[in-house]
Amino acid sequence: MLTFLGFAMIATFLVLIMMKKMSPIAALVLIPALFCVFAGKGAHLGDYVIEGVGKLAPTAAMLMFAIVYFGVMIDVGLFDPIVRGILRFCKADPMRVVVGTAVLAAIVSLDGDGSTTFMITVSAMYPLYKRLGLSLVVMTGVAATANGVMNTLPWGGPTARAATALKLDAADIFVPMIPALAVGLLFVFVLAYVLGVKERRRVGMLVLPGQAEPETVEASLVPAAPRSTEAEAKAEAEAGAGAGAEANADAPRPSSATVATGSDPVPQAGAASAPEDGFQGLDPHRATLRPRLYWFNAGLTVALLTAMIMELLPIPVLFLLGAALALTVNFPHMPDQKGRLAAHADNVLNVAGMVFAAAVFTGVLTGTGMVKHMADWLVGAIPEGMGPHMALVTGLLSLPLTYFMSNDGFYFGVLPVLAEAGAAHGVSSLEIARASLVGQALHMSSPLVPAVYVLVGMAKVEFGDHTRFTVKWAALTSLVVLAAGMVFGII
Repeated sequence: MLTFLGFAMIATFLVLIMMKKMSPIAALVLIPALFCVFAGKGAHLGDYVIEGVGKLAPTAAMLMFAIVYFGVMIDVGLFDPIVRGILRFCKADPMRVVVGTAVLAAIVSLDGDGSTTFMITVSAMYPLYKRLGLSLVVMTGVAATANGVMNTLPWGGPTARAATALKLDAADIFVPMIPALAVGLLFVFVLAYVLGVKERRRVGMLVLPGQAEPETVEASLVPAAPRSTEAEAKAEAEAGAGAGAEANADAPRPSSATVATGSDPVPQAGAASAPEDGFQGLDPHRATLRPRLYWFNAGLTVALLTAMIMELLPIPVLFLLGAALALTVNFPHMPDQKGRLAAHADNVLNVAGMVFAAAVFTGVLTGTGMVKHMADWLVGAIPEGMGPHMALVTGLLSLPLTYFMSNDGFYFGVLPVLAEAGAAHGVSSLEIARASLVGQALHMSSPLVPAVYVLVGMAKVEFGDHTRFTVKWAALTSLVVLAAGMVFGII
């Protein structure tokens, strides 16, 4: 009964948010509360929620102060050189923009923190996507999938959990997986190229005047390959965007781009009449810039990330201290500090709200025993003949289980059971541990991952749209990693 209710609760949640019948926060709270009553444990709902909130409170605190810290770093100009570099590479080519998104997300993911990755990536790329009229779900999907592959770094979390759960060395798990993970990351770059080409076909090949710097140009855009007819343009707009177009069909077109119909250029439908705002990702003349403190801020950020990797203090404490120090040094006057906090209050409230709402979902899943019954059912459903192939089974199960469960629940609750089943058939726990990592590309878009709400919130994308677009590509990326691991003999 609990097994059925668990799967039904998850399915109900996903259907409602993907169909936009409920907001994620409302769905995360009301649906598990309802199913808790169905399970006959409504009297314990308060205990489950308080327990869930207690477990996720450190994560909420970390995200709150991480948003403040990196928001301040963005305000003062720490990441402006990265933005300029990406814009120089991307120019106004949609394909380069999407590939640049994947590369930037992969590079920033080296710090092991998803929320950091998404804040920097969205801050750099969002203005360019909006300016060119590109699909924002393409940005969130590519960023989340690239970060998911990189999340397997030993300091990213999953590898450390697998090593702890099975009493193994993290290096023995991760190092042999590097070739397979490299193939997965390469696949993400190829996927970004393909999606970028589709976006190029949808919005047209746009070019900037070669003499101007991309971050300061104020000139208009012109298509390099104009379409022949208005009907053809409409057809390409509907079909060329692929899977991403339907989730962002109303994306704004470049405001000064033109499309040729016969011999006379005609403004594209939906062209904005507002003044040109150039291709600056961040306003180079904003009042919050602190160029004289650039190296202080860079050093503070490096020190903060180093302390995170070395685990000198809990991550929430590090971000709390970092945010307080960054505010005090960069904005010594109280009104300025209040202004910066107010500027980032929306993101903080949205993300913290999502985390505490997710605490209701995870609290009910765990407290009622649904997670345990679902895991036991899945493990028990494995045919006896698959015993010698438990590494493959673990890899396949890691996709749905890490999507519908937290990493803690999967690695500490399910993985030991799978390892025991594998050991009975001569499959080493190292192979099981390595196979358990392949689902991380999909896991990063799970509704139970707080960082994903930073991504969709900053990108102003509906969570349901992100889910509908990303899940298939992230699952395919995970299967590519699994296949590469088997080909290389790692799994």
